[in-house]
Amino acid sequence: MTNHDEAATVRPLTLAWVSRHLEAGERIVRIEALHGGLTAEMRKLTVDTRSGGTRDLVLRTFVNVEHAEHWLDREAGALSLLPGTGVPAPGLVAVDPTATHCEYPSLLMTHLPGRTVLNDEGLERRVPLLARQLVAIHALRPAERPRGYVTLTTAGTVVVPKGADAAAWAAAINVIRKPPPPHEGQFLHRDFQPGNVLFDMSPSKPADARITGVVDWAATSWGPADLDVAHCSVNLALLHGPAWGLRFPEAYEQAGGVLAADASERLYWLVRDGLASSEEVQLVAQTWREAGRTELTTRAVEKRLDAYVTALMDAPG
Repeated sequence: MTNHDEAATVRPLTLAWVSRHLEAGERIVRIEALHGGLTAEMRKLTVDTRSGGTRDLVLRTFVNVEHAEHWLDREAGALSLLPGTGVPAPGLVAVDPTATHCEYPSLLMTHLPGRTVLNDEGLERRVPLLARQLVAIHALRPAERPRGYVTLTTAGTVVVPKGADAAAWAAAINVIRKPPPPHEGQFLHRDFQPGNVLFDMSPSKPADARITGVVDWAATSWGPADLDVAHCSVNLALLHGPAWGLRFPEAYEQAGGVLAADASERLYWLVRDGLASSEEVQLVAQTWREAGRTELTTRAVEKRLDAYVTALMDAPG
């Protein structure tokens, strides 16, 4: 087996477990580390097939991650119900949530074509595609609902950026002190954002960009569509500037999605997920820099978050 990346080593028990889930006569010929995940080690495994070709799999391993069994059970459940729905997601090959066979909890799935695109160029074309894809996810009606959504952020855990607009942040924090507004439940991805969407970007025809996959289904939940929209909105705001975050809800509605009818209810969800991101700015910024957005220092992302939250609070209600 060839291996050109020291970071791509797969531990022996895990490698044996993966091998048991290959077809007879197949063998792993290459392992590559995939970058960009916040919580898991990701490996791309190239497999020689009996017909003389190759196919790729992805190995997701949670090393010293709290509640790994819970996350992998949920992801495996989501991947099991998505085939045939039209939503492009990896196929589940095998899962070992309790590390019965592997060194750490692991999941093996098919590899999807395409790549994440985090740069500003072509964003005008990608945002409507993101919106349409999210509408399609929310239209899913699984026989068994996933668990209800969870929001861990509280008024006491919000991290106000240094130099932020104190009045706007105080007003935003007061918004999430209120109970969540009534809502109709939908199937949520719960981490839908550009880092979890794969695109086929033709260099010769950039206008022909299309989504080839949606990954990382470990947080699948049941809850308000507004919450998924809010999460994608704040990620767009931090990656590409506050104006893009503010535009995404409109793009979602233009794609056929339905948000809360009342402006104050929409604001609640947008603010709640905006403030939630305040607790992860350093980690998210580091991940984006590793993916090539080297200008996105923690401070730069904090400034965008402040501008976005301030804009939300200034918007006419």
